[in-house]
Amino acid sequence: MRDIDSYIRSIPNFPKEGIIFRDITTVLQDADGFQLAIDSMADLVKDLDFDVVVGSESRGFIFGTPIAYKLHKPFVPIRKKGKLPCETVSIDYDLEYGQATLEVHKDGILPGQRVLIVDDLIATGGTTEAIIKLVESLGGVVAGVVVLIELAGLKGRAKIANYRLDAVITYPGK
Repeated sequence: MRDIDSYIRSIPNFPKEGIIFRDITTVLQDADGFQLAIDSMADLVKDLDFDVVVGSESRGFIFGTPIAYKLHKPFVPIRKKGKLPCETVSIDYDLEYGQATLEVHKDGILPGQRVLIVDDLIATGGTTEAIIKLVESLGGVVAGVVVLIELAGLKGRAKIANYRLDAVITYPGK
């Protein structure tokens, strides 16, 4: 069987010189690759005690919903500002080139619920840190974070050092 790295396309100098972009569309386009990604991520957290899975728009949805299904847990979407129809709580956070806002339904996470955060990748950790703050603002307890890819050179793990982080594959650079 192939390993997950063989399904990930690496594109040098994108979006700018010196960056190697890790493209997950090639994982998604291959049934075996996608299944391997989901199974690998689910295996990393199968012994973790959690009640609910959250994932942020949009790649967190792609990986979070099948993991929630596979582990028989509910899924709560975290979306960009203005996309959820009911009462929400929100958080503003910094991106590399600006700011963004994430929202979750106010009743999406109950006080005391243990939450697994799922995303495709962690780089600088800003989005993950924002999701953690959002979950905790509702009284949720972050049980862990699982990602397909960790870009270790961007030090996102340090930003969420007090939380468990599991990654299927870790790349040393940017």
